[in-house]
Formats: sequence, structure tokens, C-alpha cells
Amino acid sequence: MIKKEARNELRKIRHSRIRNKIHGTSDVPRLNVFRSNKHIFAQIIDDDKGITLVSSSSLELKIENGGNVEGAKLVGADIAKKAKKASITKVVFDRGGYLYQGRVQALAEAARENGLEF
Repeated sequence: MIKKEARNELRKIRHSRIRNKIHGTSDVPRLNVFRSNKHIFAQIIDDDKGITLVSSSSLELKIENGGNVEGAKLVGADIAKKAKKASITKVVFDRGGYLYQGRVQALAEAARENGLEF
């Protein structure tokens, strides 16, 4: 019988490959995305210092159904507004091993529309 790898394990492998190429600095931090079945989370991280500068999630915003595209758009807009307050304008986008479609794409586009550059 052929053993099939779990989807999340394959995602973690893809994410580690991406992380070898992407690095957030103080000038250009990393915008990381994590999605679960019910919620979506975004963080802006300075990898040099190892700290999270800004974070937002559908759980934090108390969105009833944070696991859809509309919830992702709200989280993207919120993270961009918080980044502006923290005087962050430019970030490197880390899709977290997920395909750039659906909720991940909606979050990224909403963040771009609200002033983040990547």
C-alpha cells in the first residue's frame, strides 16, 4: 500500500523552501499568512530580531465566518491599517506554503489596496 503524505506536512515542506529564500528585515519585514478551516491569521515579522511587529486575525476581529474570502479581505485591510500606524509601508509576502488563490490572494490584495507595498 502506498503511503500518502498529509496535506499539511507537504505544506510545511513548501513553506520551509519558501522561507529559505524570504527573510524579513527591520526595513522590509515579512507578512506571513496562516489559514485554518475556520479562521485566517496574518503577522508582520522582523526576522532579524525575531519579533512580531503587527498581527491581525479573523478571530481577533470577531468575524463570524473568518474562513471565507470576505473574512480574509477584512483581515488584510486591518493588517495594512495597523502597519501604517507602526510606520511600515513595504513588506515581503510569505504565503506560508499555500497556493496564491482564494483566501490568501484576497488577504494580499486587500492589504495592497490599503497601502502595503509588496
